[in-house]
Amino acid sequence: MTNNTESSSMDIHEILDHLPHRYPFVLIDRVISMKIGEEITALKNVTINEPFFPGHFPYHPVMPGVLIVEAMAQAAAILSFKTMGVKPSDDSVYYFAGIDSARFKKPVSPGDQIILNVKIDRILKGIWKYSGVARVDGTIVAEAQMMCILKAIDKKEK
Repeated sequence: MTNNTESSSMDIHEILDHLPHRYPFVLIDRVISMKIGEEITALKNVTINEPFFPGHFPYHPVMPGVLIVEAMAQAAAILSFKTMGVKPSDDSVYYFAGIDSARFKKPVSPGDQIILNVKIDRILKGIWKYSGVARVDGTIVAEAQMMCILKAIDKKEK
């Protein structure tokens, strides 16, 4: 692991370097700040062009809560890769291992900007545990505790 240092913001190019996801599943637009080994603050701009809005819901578009939690997990993945000093590769995958205490407080709509704050609670035997909070205009819209693990991919599974 790298030592705890403050990191500047990351644009989409650096995010794509530290996140295995691609369109249409990249849910982080910018990293605002990061304290390696501790926490990350990132943002997601929510637009009407998101691929899920035509079906969720056509007459009242609302971002699915599970995708807000996924955005928190993607922020956590960036923080983890930066903390480990590695980048995603074809030889491993970063999986959810658990989601606890997920709460959705307010709907998120097109035009909103979600600010995601994720903190590392602990790392034990390769399992990373995080606390995440999502806010729009300073109001909490969702929160969850998450566990993730980086696993090697068995070449036979590919």
